[in-house]
Amino acid sequence: MDENDLLLNFGIKLKYWRLKRRLTQEELADKILVAPHYISDIERGRRNITMQTIGRLANALEVEVCRLFNFAD
Repeated sequence: MDENDLLLNFGIKLKYWRLKRRLTQEELADKILVAPHYISDIERGRRNITMQTIGRLANALEVEVCRLFNFAD
């Protein structure tokens, strides 16, 4: 898996959990103190984010960090 695939798959998984938690991009952005377009960029695989942001996303979505990287399900 190359870097672009990793970013895209992470974005798909992020969107999956966001929708499962019934959050809009705006609501999730508010929870982690970023702009809504930042969440959109992540979900489209256009943003390479830090581990700190991944941690904040996991906390906001109430999932373990590893669940954001489980691309099999």
